[in-house]
Amino acid sequence: MQRMISGAIVAATVALTGCASIVNDTTQPIKIETKNSQGEMVAGAECSLTNDYGTTQAKSGVTTLVRRSGKDLDIVCKDPQQPDAVGRGISRANAGLAGNIIFGGGIGAIIDHNKGTAYTYPTWVQLVFGQTLVFDRSAEKEGAPVTGTAPAPAVAKAP
Repeated sequence: MQRMISGAIVAATVALTGCASIVNDTTQPIKIETKNSQGEMVAGAECSLTNDYGTTQAKSGVTTLVRRSGKDLDIVCKDPQQPDAVGRGISRANAGLAGNIIFGGGIGAIIDHNKGTAYTYPTWVQLVFGQTLVFDRSAEKEGAPVTGTAPAPAVAKAP
């Protein structure tokens, strides 16, 4: 009996290793929208979404795929009639990473962290031309864009 339990634990650990890699693809969809300073939607702006895996080009108003990463996603949207819209999507650990840690898949957690599959960006953001906003996935609500906030002011270093 003890041998069967031990075998089941080993099998479960092996099966769950790399859990986020199994559950999550290396890419995720993100909807990018842009608004002018009056709050009106501006579709078709040229947007660049950049993280440590590279840059993806997309037009505002569409959903595009970006490479998952533990690093934040920098977004810049340009329109000839507007000042740039700048945003940062905060990368947060997803349930796959938690599953690895809870169920003992330490090796899987390391693999998923290194591949970026353990992390997710906000799935819907609305940038505003002429502003720099931060979008934190932890504030995401189903069926609604993540509310952008002003970035924290830089802290001056003591002499």
